[in-house]
Amino acid sequence: MHRRYSVLLPYLALLLATASWGGLFHVGKYVVSVINPVWFTSLRYVAAASLLLPLLVSGRMSAVHLREGVWLRLSGLGFLGYGFFPILVFYGLKYSLPTHGAVIMATMPVTTLLVDWAKSRRRPTANAWLVVGCAVLGVTLVAGLWGAPTSIPRFAWLGDLVAWVGTLGWIAYTHDAARFRDLSYTQYTVWTTVLAAPWLLLIAVLASWGGCIAWPSEAQLVEIVPAMTYVVVAATVGAALTYNFGIRQLGPARGIVFVNAIPITAVLISLALGQMPSAQEWAGIVLVIAALLVHALFVAGKH
Repeated sequence: MHRRYSVLLPYLALLLATASWGGLFHVGKYVVSVINPVWFTSLRYVAAASLLLPLLVSGRMSAVHLREGVWLRLSGLGFLGYGFFPILVFYGLKYSLPTHGAVIMATMPVTTLLVDWAKSRRRPTANAWLVVGCAVLGVTLVAGLWGAPTSIPRFAWLGDLVAWVGTLGWIAYTHDAARFRDLSYTQYTVWTTVLAAPWLLLIAVLASWGGCIAWPSEAQLVEIVPAMTYVVVAATVGAALTYNFGIRQLGPARGIVFVNAIPITAVLISLALGQMPSAQEWAGIVLVIAALLVHALFVAGKH
């Protein structure tokens, strides 16, 4: 019985992580309507790093675990996963909808397939191209590129494109984690977060000091405290730890397919809030999820 639970644990961890990210798009949509996405990202990961710091000072993750020259690589990966990725996703969300952002997130397995093709020069199979085609068609339907209904914001397609570019950062963060086999999933999560947070804060301060973005006011910061509590505790620290645990146990190819849960969660929350997706959006969401399920079965068959 204990063995059965240990086998299921990484799957449950990935479902929990991706489901919490589905809620993040609704909460994040509200937060970036109050403060700039750069400040949202900076405050989010500075707070997350402060929660994770006790794990470093406890002695269980002493710097001796890090090989010489690895600090900069971990910092760069942390910036890609926790800076480049969320900043672009939430800038895109300002012009789009939470369900759209969740669907874009769910296309990462397909994007990973294309990235692997570009890196390895190994052409995807016919089945893989079918999955890519279905996913791309689904995303274009969700984005409203085919006779967009009035319920979809006018520039949702642009916001969705910006968000998709951002996902490349998370793909790099996820795949390069496999290169740090001497670090546990907890160590990888903590070090990348702690090392990236100062850079994110510096970028936000310099951008505001240079007049590129507005400084958040005290009233704005007080207003977003409840939302940020969920974002930091559940959708950042909790989700990152459980996600990296699942990825380390199952591997990137199998683990990343669990992003299927993100659009499902986002749609369920939209329905609970009385926000009914249009028929075109439903069709696109179903197409993307179906494509990813086929991809998951294909990957499972190879392993």
